[in-house]
Amino acid sequence: MPPPGVCMSIMQERNKKEGVGSLANPEKHSNQDFQQLKQYCLVRGVRYIDEMFPPDNNSIGDGLLSPGDMGRVVWLRPAKMVQNPDFIVDGLSRFDFGQGIVGDCWFLASIGALTFQKDILEQVVPLKQSFKDNYCGIFHFRFWRFGKWVDVVIDDKLPTVDGRLIFVHSKTPNEFWPALLEKAYAKVCGSYADMNLGTPSEAMMDFTGGVHITFKLTDAPSNLWDLLFRAVQSKSLMGCDTPQGETSAKMVAPNGLVRGHAYAVTGVKQVLY
Repeated sequence: MPPPGVCMSIMQERNKKEGVGSLANPEKHSNQDFQQLKQYCLVRGVRYIDEMFPPDNNSIGDGLLSPGDMGRVVWLRPAKMVQNPDFIVDGLSRFDFGQGIVGDCWFLASIGALTFQKDILEQVVPLKQSFKDNYCGIFHFRFWRFGKWVDVVIDDKLPTVDGRLIFVHSKTPNEFWPALLEKAYAKVCGSYADMNLGTPSEAMMDFTGGVHITFKLTDAPSNLWDLLFRAVQSKSLMGCDTPQGETSAKMVAPNGLVRGHAYAVTGVKQVLY
């Protein structure tokens, strides 16, 4: 446990910086200012390309694709994939997206939980972004990282093979907020490959700045139901993992759940059984 004065020192230092790192004034990731970069592109009539997380193999990372498949990757802007791309179509829902080849079900389950808490979601996903008004290929998202909020800027070039997204994709073909959010999180992680393993609690912390608690059902406290019920009342994000099967392959259990998979907890109800 840190010495008693540490928390006070952190707060004093934050006040000196006039709230830099707060939600109202997040720190600029990689020292990139979204508004300045967007204005620069609009004035010059160019599409933004992020030099800090460029559309190349380094941003994908090692181990996800074979050398042959890596050579087939083409980074495309949404307008090159579909007609009339949109950031959000008919609101944000946990049913909007499907997983790609990267093993980030933990991240996607956390997004699913996030869609139930609109106030928190709007902290992470600035909603007033568009492929129409003042579009220049730049987007941004906010995450809580190591004690402060950071604003993460990306371009909208996404990795595809044969014109299709290879990572998270929307079930509505012209909706792109999930793919862009995943790209922003890959940027703060280092690459898409660095998202290949994780737990929902990691992403939920980065979406909220909150403290996470994990319970194993094989050793759960006697008041687990009360804890879950209070968490729902407090609008906490919740997720869960299923145990691995006998092999590393994703097998479907008799109850319909996939082994070794992450899920969002969408509600807590008491039923007669």
